[in-house]
Amino acid sequence: MSGINKVILVGHLGKDPEVRHLEGGVTVASFPLATSETFNKDGKRVEQTEWHNIVLWRGLAEVASKYLQKGKLVYIEGKLRTRSFEDKEKVKKYVTEIVAENFTMLGRKSDFEPAQVNGNTANKIEDDFSTSIDETGDLPF
Repeated sequence: MSGINKVILVGHLGKDPEVRHLEGGVTVASFPLATSETFNKDGKRVEQTEWHNIVLWRGLAEVASKYLQKGKLVYIEGKLRTRSFEDKEKVKKYVTEIVAENFTMLGRKSDFEPAQVNGNTANKIEDDFSTSIDETGDLPF
């Protein structure tokens, strides 16, 4: 029997997506995503923020580069991936990332305009994705 590797996050982008074009024309975008949790500790409300490394590939990376920017609220589905690399001092490091399989922008309709790219408005994407929220910004579940 195989296992299940599924991640669902709702959070705000910590910075604009960083987009790279690899050999063969493959596009990859990455950004940090903040999720916050509020709980009571010793009678006081405490907020704890977790940061997640998000990676998007190919067409999804292209969509993210046009529509997502720092501060935007987004729903992401994907899977966990841990990889290793050597830093400049040849020390082996590990990083855990969420490889996004799809995302939905959340918020007001005015938030769905394309991000500004080099001072020009990016081309609109013709129904490549749909929002599944109402005008109040409520989540679909």
